Amino acid sequence: MLATAESCTGGLIAAACTDLAGSSQWFERGFVTYSNAAKTELLGVDAALIAQHGAVSAPVACAMAEGALAHSHAQASLAVTGVAGPTGGSAEKPVGTVWLAWCVAGRTHSERCHFPGDRGGVRAATVQRALVQLRALLA
Repeated sequence: MLATAESCTGGLIAAACTDLAGSSQWFERGFVTYSNAAKTELLGVDAALIAQHGAVSAPVACAMAEGALAHSHAQASLAVTGVAGPTGGSAEKPVGTVWLAWCVAGRTHSERCHFPGDRGGVRAATVQRALVQLRALLA
């Protein structure tokens, strides 16, 4: 069973999963934790971790993925947090910066990506990368 924790994609990954017939056999639940408060309240991400590293960071993405497992009945999870734009970027984290994390077989993996394009393009690329890497990790 899979659980998702999404920030910048706002539920698009869960939607892509549940677009597939039969997904009720393997999709357990999705969390849309767009705000920092939601990350803390729904996934148990420590507010101090967000304050120290920022919401768009490896530690927060990993904590989101781990929190999705802890707050579900799933055995695998994925999480995404990023700057989809067109505003909100910085020199350190420009628009298109996304951190992804997966918990599979008891291990947490993370990856930083930078996707070009507008808001829709960044979000679509994030969905694709999250699911492609999940499939690779499950193989």
